Amino acid sequence: MMAALSTVQLSALVVAHNEAAQLVECLDCLTFADELVVVLDACTDESAAIARRYTARLIVGQWPVEGDRRNLGIETCRGEWILEVDADERVTPTLAAEVRRTIATASPGYFLVPFDNYIGARLVRYGWGGSWGVSAAPRLFSRGSKRWGPENIHPTVTLIGSKRRLVSRILHYVDRDISDMLARLDRYSTARAADLVAGGDIGSLASNVRRLVTRFFKCYVQRKGYREGAYGVLIALFAGLYPLLSYLKARLEARPSSPDGAQ
Repeated sequence: MMAALSTVQLSALVVAHNEAAQLVECLDCLTFADELVVVLDACTDESAAIARRYTARLIVGQWPVEGDRRNLGIETCRGEWILEVDADERVTPTLAAEVRRTIATASPGYFLVPFDNYIGARLVRYGWGGSWGVSAAPRLFSRGSKRWGPENIHPTVTLIGSKRRLVSRILHYVDRDISDMLARLDRYSTARAADLVAGGDIGSLASNVRRLVTRFFKCYVQRKGYREGAYGVLIALFAGLYPLLSYLKARLEARPSSPDGAQ
């Protein structure tokens, strides 16, 4: 029997695509929530079978735009508060306890949850930014306080209410290795190129070359990527390359060529 909305204080939401390899570890961490909602987008692996072992609140479909599937998941949640978790993230017992304590007395709004980002087994805490990883994100929020935008990659987020911050960190396994980082750069820049073309303004080569330099400086120096050694260099480099590659893909691949071959 479906529980009444008033009895569901906390919903955990997971939106995933072909994450069978790590979905079990993710969902195992979320049993402390009053309900679990899983949205599976165009999955061709065993993700659905795995999710059904944990919840009946399962939505299976296909959504071309990331924000649409995330918003559907948020709308499906019945809890007064929602904790949004990706399949490559793990909620620690310490964070789970802080979430439950926090929502017991908190007024409506949202909380930034700090991240511990891993590349393989290596904790990389400094240097993230420039659309290439975050150090915190609004993952805990009350109903009606968060909505995702229509972009293909890194959709905008509209937030309503008081902004606060939790102390305990969520574990985020960003990339397996450098090859995985390269594959992510390719996916991200392709999706961003589509957004640029759809928006009708892809920018200029000069501005994106400048962004490569400024983003590298921001991540490596201002966000202390230098403290991570070679990993800090990698993060800053990928953060700088992301907008430049997106622009080049939009200019050279996503936009149709003129009959004489000019771009």
